[in-house]
Amino acid sequence: MEKIGFIGLGIMGKPMALNLIKAGYPVSVYARRSEAAEPLVQSGAKAYSSPKELASNVDVIITIVQATADVEEVLLGKNGIVQTAKPGTIVIDMSTISAGSTKSFAEKLAKKQIEMLDAPVSGGEKGAMEGTLTIMVGGKNETLEKVKKILSALGKTITLIGDHGAGQVAKACNQIIIAETIIAVSEALALAKASGVNPEKVREALLGGFASSRVLEIHGKRMLDHNYQPGFKANLHRKDMHIAMEEAHRLHLKLPSASHATLELDKLVTKGHSDLDSSALHLLVEEKG
Repeated sequence: MEKIGFIGLGIMGKPMALNLIKAGYPVSVYARRSEAAEPLVQSGAKAYSSPKELASNVDVIITIVQATADVEEVLLGKNGIVQTAKPGTIVIDMSTISAGSTKSFAEKLAKKQIEMLDAPVSGGEKGAMEGTLTIMVGGKNETLEKVKKILSALGKTITLIGDHGAGQVAKACNQIIIAETIIAVSEALALAKASGVNPEKVREALLGGFASSRVLEIHGKRMLDHNYQPGFKANLHRKDMHIAMEEAHRLHLKLPSASHATLELDKLVTKGHSDLDSSALHLLVEEKG
């Protein structure tokens, strides 16, 4: 059984690493904050003090960190995995970062005979905990086949989108749809309330029709309950939308609704709500009401 290294133990990474342990894999971990690794160590994982130290002791390395620069540091920095990883090691980056940077990272790792997949995910904390994430993969099919069983411990839908970077493009598309739909659901519930109609009953009715969506189901309930405990933090969704808009700008593509959603996320974060769930965009709609 492959030895797995896991780097990034935040809201998503911690339950994902725990699922790999539950699936019987030998798991090693690295986290910038040693206390973040403690629950994994208690569950049987071995902690290392740097990605470089971890890399020499595993066969497959999964990373899920916050930003493009963080991925670059973990993969290619002076204490990065590239320094010690054995030829044939497979890196699965499940972060949400720039597609262009992903391609560059894959090329640099390939020179060291390290294979790479970009495999960002959708499903939030709930999907990470339940092992039901949607995984969007960029890279070579033969590489994916080598690690598909590992990914199956993390998600129920695993789709090879295309070559390196394609997974990141798919994730950008995912984030656009979710952000715009959060705003649509929020505005619909605000209209119902302002009209003197019970928004809970409106949501219940819409869930049975063509307007039904996971956003209406999960985030709509968050809005009605005013419960914005993060499943996916607003500042991270904002970061993802800026990545999507940068890619659109590079392609000279106008995305007006995505631009609006990005601006709204900017406002939400500026107002001090960066650590709330991104469904807290509803707070801005309520302010305008």
